[in-house]
Amino acid sequence: MEDNQTPQLTDDEKKLFEDLMPEDLDEILDTGVNRRHFLKLMTLAGGGLLAAHSAVAEQVFTRPLSVPSAPEPASAAIENGVNVSFKVNGAARKLTVDSRMTLLDTLREKLELTGSKKGCDQGQCGACTVLVDGRRVLSCLTLAATCEGRSVQTIEGLAQSQNGSAVRLHPMQAAFLKHDGFQCGFCTPGQICSAVALLEEARNGHASYVTENVRQTAGPVQLSNEEIRERMSGNLCRCGAYPNIVAAIQEVHSGKPVEQTWQFVG
Repeated sequence: MEDNQTPQLTDDEKKLFEDLMPEDLDEILDTGVNRRHFLKLMTLAGGGLLAAHSAVAEQVFTRPLSVPSAPEPASAAIENGVNVSFKVNGAARKLTVDSRMTLLDTLREKLELTGSKKGCDQGQCGACTVLVDGRRVLSCLTLAATCEGRSVQTIEGLAQSQNGSAVRLHPMQAAFLKHDGFQCGFCTPGQICSAVALLEEARNGHASYVTENVRQTAGPVQLSNEEIRERMSGNLCRCGAYPNIVAAIQEVHSGKPVEQTWQFVG
């Protein structure tokens, strides 16, 4: 179904809205059922007013909501506009953006990929971390124009769909779930993207601040918990889920189950 196409209501659904929400009927027929209509119908259901229309109401509740999309601004209206062509999560995208627009704002505002979070907007918290050509970058400090011809992967692109519907989580996502590597979840997309890149860096033998001998021939690095903490130090978790984050990364890195330990105060 096209984005600008409004789902047609059945006669029974029209009767439902005509009986219970006559003041909204014209709008629903024109633009479809939006979030406000859905919540209003839920309120009526809570009040027991849908008993006579339960079967029809169930149809409405399973309908996709009508979400009006913001029109793309004309290229001439964009100040200092530049054309950018790059891949995002495997899909080729071509956009016209302000030459000063960051990759983070482009992902969130132009491509509606809101998994990457704007935390400090100064490159200090790591919540906006994404992968560009396989390497982690702070998207709030990266201009979208510099990604011309490059490949960007966000948290939305880590899981893989199977058979067109089922989704198989990336091992790092599954490990974060298993070890409770998050609380509020705001920093989690950046944490996971950073952790995925960290393991690739370790496989390629990249040194860190706690590497004992940086002159040693580069090779796969066996990460200690101290190494993981150091290499993840650019990603802040204000909830303090660091032990669980380290455990999740260590499990994926080692390929062995990491025992979950719980520390209780008192």
